[in-house]
Amino acid sequence: MQIKLIKGHGSGNDFLLIDEISNSYSFSEEDRANLAVLLCSRNTELGADGILYILNSNHKDTKGRMRVFNADGSEASMCGNGLRLVARYICEMFALDNTVIETMKADLMVSKQPDLFPEVSTYQVEISPISFQLTDLPLTLNKSTLINEPIKELSNELSFTALAVPNPHLISMVGAKHLESNIQKQLSEKVNGPNELFPDGVNVSFVNPMGQGAIYVNTFERGVGFTNACGTAMSASSLVTCLSEINEFEKVINVYNNGGKVQCVVHKKNDSFYIDLIGNATYLYNAVIDVDSEIEAFSISSKQEFHEQKIYEKLQSEAQNFLHSNLKG
Repeated sequence: MQIKLIKGHGSGNDFLLIDEISNSYSFSEEDRANLAVLLCSRNTELGADGILYILNSNHKDTKGRMRVFNADGSEASMCGNGLRLVARYICEMFALDNTVIETMKADLMVSKQPDLFPEVSTYQVEISPISFQLTDLPLTLNKSTLINEPIKELSNELSFTALAVPNPHLISMVGAKHLESNIQKQLSEKVNGPNELFPDGVNVSFVNPMGQGAIYVNTFERGVGFTNACGTAMSASSLVTCLSEINEFEKVINVYNNGGKVQCVVHKKNDSFYIDLIGNATYLYNAVIDVDSEIEAFSISSKQEFHEQKIYEKLQSEAQNFLHSNLKG
């Protein structure tokens, strides 16, 4: 079969976009998973953290639907960086500045925003629903919530907060020494392998506060491994810093990551929360590929580069310079 796609990234978290609105593909569920495993492999000419399938939505007032398949073929309930790419694609398709996109758990507001950095295409997406109930991750502990508390099975010195946004996250505030150690890799691999705590695995983020209004987030993403950035992880981490009174609700938080920088604004409404995630939606290239009938091999028929990455690298360089000067011990 022949497939058209776009490769793009949000904060270096890269994806292949496949448009099922304009193209008459007839993928089965197995096809979508197998395509993710095949095309996202870093051993191929494409390689990515996952595939974003863009479909029609039957929900009222929505212009499209996003499904996210990780590189291992598993489906994610949400992806903030990916949603920004889908927001750009759908807004440009329908000539809109804002719309609503259906995701697995909720219909979410998205909108085009002023450039985060000169000439870097920028979109804002809503991150919700949010739950601190451990059953929603799930996390098997003899309690209903876990907020800034230790998990003795994982570490004797770190504390954790667990939340679903709506995909599961485990957040720990750390110093630079923890970021430089192997502890995040070790405990992330433990909770994403066979284990009694997280039967479905979990995204694990180490967060370093760098003064009022700035944090660094490093994430081991379920189904992927360490990524340049994870949008829902950065959103969840921003919320945790507000709960800890490190940052403030309703104010912009600059969130730095290995792929660059985004901004988050955490909103509190009564006893619930939602988050605005603001960042780049950068296109790298479009391509046409031919995939064999068994979805075991593919070839690239054509490929056309965009010229957006060089501009984005200026933002990335500025973000890395800030990080090197401001990470706290």
